[in-house]
Amino acid sequence: MTFSVVARCPRTGKLGACQTTGTPAVGARCLQIVPGHRAVLVQASIDYRLVARAAHLIGEGLPAQQVMERLEPEDPQIDWRQVAVVTARDQALLAGSKARGYAGIVEGDGFIAAGNMVAGAQVVARMAEAFAAAESKELEERLVRAVEAGRDAGDQPTGQNSAVLTVYTEEPLPIVDLRVDMHPEPVDELRRIFGWHKPLIPYYIRRNADPTVPPWRDYLRELDWPLQPPLPAP
Repeated sequence: MTFSVVARCPRTGKLGACQTTGTPAVGARCLQIVPGHRAVLVQASIDYRLVARAAHLIGEGLPAQQVMERLEPEDPQIDWRQVAVVTARDQALLAGSKARGYAGIVEGDGFIAAGNMVAGAQVVARMAEAFAAAESKELEERLVRAVEAGRDAGDQPTGQNSAVLTVYTEEPLPIVDLRVDMHPEPVDELRRIFGWHKPLIPYYIRRNADPTVPPWRDYLRELDWPLQPPLPAP
C-alpha cells in the first residue's frame, strides 16, 4: 500500500526519495541514503535488514545490478518486495512478482517510481511523468510533485497515513528530512510543511559551516516569511 520515487540529480549531485503509505511512520522503515553515493528503498513487504544489506554492498563497490543479483538468493521472501537502488553512477530495480494488489515499477533517467496496492498502472506512470516533466526544478520539488501525481491519478484504495521526503547532497547533513505520521492527508500535509520549509534549506546549509549566522527566526523575519507553516485551508 505504498508509492514512492527514489532519484538522483546529475546537475546537483543530490540523492533523495519521497514516499507515502497507508501504514504509520513510513520514514523509519523503507529507506536509506548515503550522501553522494547511494539511495536504497524497499517496499511492498519491508525488511530493513535488506535495505541495510543493499547499502552495504554498494558501499563495497558493487554496481547496482550486481547488488540485486546478490540480494535475490540471500532473501527467501524477495518475491514479495519491490527494491529500488539509485547511485551516483547507476541504478537497478527488482519488481517482486508476489507484491500485493496492482504493483508496478517505472524506471527513467536517474529515477525509479514504484507502487503496490495502488489503484492501477496509471498511478506509477503519472508519477514517472511528473518527475520527468519537472527536470528544471530542484530534486526535492520533483520528488514531491511525483508523489502528488500518483495521489491524483488514483491513489490507493485504503488511502495513506504517513509520508516522507528526504534529500541529501554529498554532505552528511540532509538538506530536507520531513515526515508526516498518522495524518488523514499526509501528502497534502507534506506539501504544506515543505512549502514553508524551503527557505530554511539554504539557511541550514550555511549554518552547518558558519555558526555566526542569525537564529532561524531572525532569518525568516528578514525574508518576511511566516514563523510557522500556514494553516491548511478549511
